[in-house]
Amino acid sequence: MFARAHLVVALQLVQGYTGDIPFVHHLKQYFSTHKKHGSRDRKQIAQLCYCWFRLGHALKHLEPADRMIAGLFLCSKDPNGLLQSLHEEWNEKTTLPTEAKLALIDPENSLSLAAFASALFPLQSALSAGIDATAFACSHLEQPDLFIRIRPAYLESVQKKLSKAGVPFIMETIDGCRLPNGFKVEELFRLNQELVVQDLNSQRAGAMVEEIVGSLRQQEDLAIWDACAASGGKSIFVFDRLPGARLTVSDIRSSILQNLYQRFRQAGLYSYYGFVADLSDPAKAGEEYRKLALQQLILADLPCTGSGTWSRTPEQLCFFDPGAIDNYAALQKKILSLLIPKLADGGYLLYITCSVFSKENEANINWLLETYPLQCLKMQTLNGYSEKADSMFAALLQKL
Repeated sequence: MFARAHLVVALQLVQGYTGDIPFVHHLKQYFSTHKKHGSRDRKQIAQLCYCWFRLGHALKHLEPADRMIAGLFLCSKDPNGLLQSLHEEWNEKTTLPTEAKLALIDPENSLSLAAFASALFPLQSALSAGIDATAFACSHLEQPDLFIRIRPAYLESVQKKLSKAGVPFIMETIDGCRLPNGFKVEELFRLNQELVVQDLNSQRAGAMVEEIVGSLRQQEDLAIWDACAASGGKSIFVFDRLPGARLTVSDIRSSILQNLYQRFRQAGLYSYYGFVADLSDPAKAGEEYRKLALQQLILADLPCTGSGTWSRTPEQLCFFDPGAIDNYAALQKKILSLLIPKLADGGYLLYITCSVFSKENEANINWLLETYPLQCLKMQTLNGYSEKADSMFAALLQKL
């Protein structure tokens, strides 16, 4: 009985959502004005909503209630009480592969896996090279795992705490760890001091710096600029590898930098310079930008569509405007045109996006190589869809 009521509420929520704010905020607004829902109610309603969004544009021929239940079925890897209440027969078959599930959902109009994937994520022709379009699309049916990077001197103690608490974990790299999604890291650890919450491929992108650490350590006065610093995760990563560097951070809003500074304090990072800059326009870049010395390493984790992270925010599958790809690619070029003049000869540019679209990735690297005296040392699409992680793109370039 409660499951059907939750289904009705979830349908009202997704059908009344316009995509103007993140869906998590839309949910919070609803629950704050409807106190009757207990924690279990909220969890099941949210689960149904996100299963709806994970379908993207697929299965739209089904009635809304049937489509939402089908989404729950496709997103369920194991039997669960909610699906048991809504469609008992399907609950026994949650371990089947996606294509077999599709045959059960609509036997008369059964979709192939490829057809289903192209409806779920229609922008397949825009993807970067090396991405399996079907596998990538279907990965949106599952929430990615949680990843942390354990900071120097805390590796053993963090592992001991996890083991003592009975938390399953897998060490993916020397200091990178996979945890179950939903685990509240802050309840067991001091965030940013002991560890940093950072996706697996974000860690791998930052790790490209490892390949040039030897060269950078030879610099007498090593200057590093994190130009679009956001939360500062990559700055902390570089600080852990190159603690003596002269670090500069910038972003477009002062509120972002204030949050970053607080995170730096938690991380024990006090020696840095920060400034606000709109790097999309030379006229708005500001005096601090103009006075900035040449840098030996520039981190350019640029604003992008975020399409490699939509498994975490699946509402984007339904509300994304394809025209944004060109807009972001143009914005990235504008920012890059202000970064390159601040790169010292022989210095390095680490270009990163959390996008899967070639116009934001390979096309921009090709443009850089055609426009500026740069060489590309490494370029990589970091596919997370087979690892329950975000997908990203990274390229390491050197100024000639």
